[in-house]
Amino acid sequence: MRMVRVGAGLPLLLLAVAGFFLFPEYLTLFTSLFILSVFALSYDLLQGHAGVVSLGHAVFFGTGAYTTAILARHGLAEPVLGLLAALVVSALLALVLTRIVVVGNDLTRLLVTLGVGFLMFEAANQARDLTGGADGLSDFTMGPVLGLFRFDFAGETAFFYSLAVLVLVYFFLWRLAASPFGLALRGIRENVRRMPAIGAPVRRHLATAYTISGGIAGLAGALLAQTSNFASLDMLGFERSAEVMMMATLGGTGSIPGVVLGATGLGYLKDALSAMSPKYWQLGIGIVLMLSVFVLRGGIAGAATALIRRLRERA
Repeated sequence: MRMVRVGAGLPLLLLAVAGFFLFPEYLTLFTSLFILSVFALSYDLLQGHAGVVSLGHAVFFGTGAYTTAILARHGLAEPVLGLLAALVVSALLALVLTRIVVVGNDLTRLLVTLGVGFLMFEAANQARDLTGGADGLSDFTMGPVLGLFRFDFAGETAFFYSLAVLVLVYFFLWRLAASPFGLALRGIRENVRRMPAIGAPVRRHLATAYTISGGIAGLAGALLAQTSNFASLDMLGFERSAEVMMMATLGGTGSIPGVVLGATGLGYLKDALSAMSPKYWQLGIGIVLMLSVFVLRGGIAGAATALIRRLRERA
């Protein structure tokens, strides 16, 4: 099982590197797709592995973005240190919120996470001196990565920087999913009532998963702020939370490579349709998502698994 999961990630990595050489004019798009993949993977740890649905995951994405932007404005412009700071701050926020998120049923969690998202959005909007309010933050400049690689206009540094973070997050979550903790999360997802009977600390496991997920989402937000030199309220908004849920669902929740494909596919589709029809591109996204529900049962990963099973049966 471990070799299969690693093998599924290797072609994705090779495709990403090939894109650098074959389509150098799309490096900015590729970078944004890598960042979306990191964000989607963070959310999938909750829904796909622990069975926790959230409508406020953008809270951590935006927190990470504002953390690194504010630090850069005050002189801490080293990107890796900014990433680590964003991870810590977002994880701490998630840890604080676990007391109200991990209790109750799915409907309760949906309402609580949605409410937290609205509260954080309005708080950031009111704290204009800190966040820039509706105008966001753009008056900061990131330094060279590790003091060596400056962000360039072509986007080459941002491309490899974001890809490196995606690879690290991918393999971290792969190892986490294969660990006893990951197996316990799957048990909670499948039968949350049975797990306490066998001695599993359900709330502690969910709190840990929520904290890790929030930290990784903060990484994604920090990456976007660093590579775009901008942090804004939309990074905290409900639309961002709904988008990451759609990415994970399209790719196939619980499948790490599937979620990456879902994030990449939806991100590219959004970019292509908005370029073709700036007015009606959301209609196209809606149609694709509706069709995917009926055609791709279990998402891209589920469809791929079913296809492989049929081919093996015929062989």
